[in-house]
Amino acid sequence: MATDIFLLNISGQDKPGLTSGLTSVLAEYGAKILDIGQANIHDTLSLGMLFEISSGKKSAAVLKDLLFKSYELGITAKFTPISGEDYEKWVNLQGKDRYIVTILGEKLTAEQISEVTKIISDKNLNIDSIKRLTGRTSLVKEDEYPRASIQLSIRGKIDDKEAFTSRFLEVSKTLDVDIAFQEDSMFRRNRRLVCFDMDSTLIQTEVIDELADRAGVGEEVKAITESAMQGEIDFNESFRKRMKLLEGLSEDVLQDIAENLPITKGAQRLIDTLHYYGYKTAILSGGFTYFGHYLQKKLDIDYVFANQLEIVDGKLTGGYIGEIVDGAKKAEYLQKLADDLAIDIRQTIAVGDGANDLQMLNLAGLGIAFHAKPKVKDNAQSSISSIGLDGVLYLLGYHDRHIDLVD
Repeated sequence: MATDIFLLNISGQDKPGLTSGLTSVLAEYGAKILDIGQANIHDTLSLGMLFEISSGKKSAAVLKDLLFKSYELGITAKFTPISGEDYEKWVNLQGKDRYIVTILGEKLTAEQISEVTKIISDKNLNIDSIKRLTGRTSLVKEDEYPRASIQLSIRGKIDDKEAFTSRFLEVSKTLDVDIAFQEDSMFRRNRRLVCFDMDSTLIQTEVIDELADRAGVGEEVKAITESAMQGEIDFNESFRKRMKLLEGLSEDVLQDIAENLPITKGAQRLIDTLHYYGYKTAILSGGFTYFGHYLQKKLDIDYVFANQLEIVDGKLTGGYIGEIVDGAKKAEYLQKLADDLAIDIRQTIAVGDGANDLQMLNLAGLGIAFHAKPKVKDNAQSSISSIGLDGVLYLLGYHDRHIDLVD
């Protein structure tokens, strides 16, 4: 039996019963729905239906009745005939690779979106859908924590992913926007573990620098810390040098510093949401267990792996207990947690800012450089520099309405 294929595009004021009214007409004629999609922007509906109908009288009649029903509903209908050849080409696209591009910023401009989509277009990739992940923005009321995010689902063949993502990085630097690129795989949709660096990630300070200030060796330690975070000197070497400078510091100082740790914006919102949706969380830090365990209780973190200070007679000895938690050790702990939880490493996420985080960032299914040093940002899979730590949720595909359920 010969059939015709039509694409029905509907636009107009959104109201209850539109989809029901139109599909009831198609049902009367035994039409087969091949695809359907809908978007709603500012109460204005855009609805598309691709349907197949018997050729001849049925085909002509259904178009007439759909036009009449559209008039009744106060909407505009447009029909486009689709050839069988074009339809099959479209069907064959579903075997192509799929990716997710997430754009993040305090606000998003037309220029930012234009540059990102131009990169996608230049590679002859198709944008299947665009979804806003953040809530609507008031033009009157000032937002205390402005943030905006959209997610693009794209499809096609990418020969050189590194060259492709490097163009995103250029736009990110030039236009002050975060752009994350991920493969749209089953692992992306089933992440189970999120691991965080502590200093300058979960908290907005380097604890060892705070300790050094109290010990009167602040400038010396800060210089060593910065050099290590930039990847200029070996982390283990820098750790031993800094620890030695803390010798004799009173244990009483630790509690005071812990109670005044500056928690990173969005951290509590992120952790609460992750736990609500069943994720496990961990601190993997080159810092110290004393402060890691304090944050564990405060933020409700599941696991903590960090360095243990050696304390004798209430004073720091300048030494440490056990192995140094450096970059390699962080990656090792990440793999161990994945194994213990019986999950694939591709179901993990790692978030950090320093050079000693790169190994775990590159091992994880999704590695995120958070307000990171240039070397780290240039070598990580994804980065967030424009908003708070809860920006991680948008890279996972969560909409504000999913996050607000936790509040």
